[in-house]
Amino acid sequence: MRIYTRRGDGGTTDLRVGGRVPKDSRVIELVGTVDEAQAALGMARAETTPGSELDAVLAGLERDLWIVMAEVATGTDRHDGLEPGVTAVTSTMVRQLESRIDVVMATLDLERGFAVPGGTRCSAALDLARTVVRRAERVAAGHGADTSLVGAFLNRLSDLCWALARSTEGEHLRVRDVSPGERARGDAAGTGRGASGSGDAGGSGAGMDGSGAGMDGSGAGMDGTDGEDGGDR
Repeated sequence: MRIYTRRGDGGTTDLRVGGRVPKDSRVIELVGTVDEAQAALGMARAETTPGSELDAVLAGLERDLWIVMAEVATGTDRHDGLEPGVTAVTSTMVRQLESRIDVVMATLDLERGFAVPGGTRCSAALDLARTVVRRAERVAAGHGADTSLVGAFLNRLSDLCWALARSTEGEHLRVRDVSPGERARGDAAGTGRGASGSGDAGGSGAGMDGSGAGMDGSGAGMDGTDGEDGGDR
């Protein structure tokens, strides 16, 4: 099976429906960023126990991002042909994310403050996925804003990634738990590498216990525990 076509060598590519567009167009940038987010979720899933609840929920989220990409890769003048839940994001999909967020957050006892990423490999991967999803949301701003739920879906998905990260890591390290002296020594030691303040932005997760397409998370409505994301939920 040959996977290359040579048709894109001139700098254009096909939309799913709607003709060809430049590869540096905003719509292709958005599709590519969602593709990155899907791969980042796959990295997080690779750190879970096969067959666990978390494995299942992350696989389901990866699948949902194909729906996001299908909608985005359809020309705006062809959106009347989109199929809800198959090639178009639905309000039900957004509500399901909110429900998962609420369920996960209900299991956590969190204090306000930035969580330092890296509590476990899985939580770190989820935090990385969260930042990629946030970037996709920023790229999506204004894309079909009047009718599309892509932005809302990505916003809730980033919240869910944060909640799952906190859930999987259990007790998380907060910035205020690291004394100023330790931060200063760390900055001095990393001067040559440009490392200073690397741990001031939040996230982290690990060992959660799973959560399958029915698990849940929480994210929206959190109480500010994720300082960096708070404010635009």
